[in-house]
Amino acid sequence: MGKVKIGNKWVGKGCPTFIIAEIGINHNGSLDITKKLIDEAVNAGCDAVKFQKRTPELCVPEDQKYKLRETPWGTLTYIDYKKKIEFEEAEFNVINDYCREKDILWFASCWDIPSVDMIEQFNPPAYKAASASLTDIDLLKKMKSTGKPLIISTGMSTLEEIEMAVNALGKDNLLIAHSTSAYPCPVNELNLRMINTLEQMYPKVPIGYSGHETGLTTTVAATTLGATFVERHFTLDRAMWGTDHPASMEPVGMQRLVRDIRDVEVALGDGIKKVYDSEKGALAKLRNITQEVLLGK
Repeated sequence: MGKVKIGNKWVGKGCPTFIIAEIGINHNGSLDITKKLIDEAVNAGCDAVKFQKRTPELCVPEDQKYKLRETPWGTLTYIDYKKKIEFEEAEFNVINDYCREKDILWFASCWDIPSVDMIEQFNPPAYKAASASLTDIDLLKKMKSTGKPLIISTGMSTLEEIEMAVNALGKDNLLIAHSTSAYPCPVNELNLRMINTLEQMYPKVPIGYSGHETGLTTTVAATTLGATFVERHFTLDRAMWGTDHPASMEPVGMQRLVRDIRDVEVALGDGIKKVYDSEKGALAKLRNITQEVLLGK
């Protein structure tokens, strides 16, 4: 099984699960909210925070640009709303400095080629391609051409589309996330065994999980099935205004998720049967074995 280094951390079999708090656009255009989210991700023990970067003029469909939308800033056209919540170079400068100060990695999902050029100036440790971008081969190649590790997400995609993307990118410095693009995703559509299917298809590529469900259990289960990294959307409050908040985790939930994943990593052990010291008292008592025999004398 291959391993990929993201920043100062290795991702792959035998490594601690790489845990990503997906801030995305849950900052609602506010650097104050962003800093609080970064603080909470650090407090929870996450390895990285991730953002999204779009050029609205390129990413908003023509037939949607001038539709009106009710927002916290009043009634705006959809493209003006997208511009309102989109961070630019000045904001990412602040984010870059703040994450360095807090000693947490950060990177972004770029939705268009100019966004890759903008984020690249910050020398991120990796890039992420959203599920919606899996078939945008030019964009995938642009991110891969930076020489940084690339995580591709596979929601709303067929096996053929996944294979096409991997064939175009090559397997070096690549990570693949199983995902289902429903927000929130019902548990009967999570299909966590796809993690094993992807492992069989690409045994030298780290396979992970990007979850959009509510709750913790199924994401923890993904790690027991072999996910080498996990990503969950992150918010201060699921009741906040915005499309991604309802399918996101709040700070206490993220703390519990990280705790439970770390406990599972320890509990899985090495698969080698042994008699532990903690068992020897019960062994001597319940099997009537003398202390000399127990100690091998």
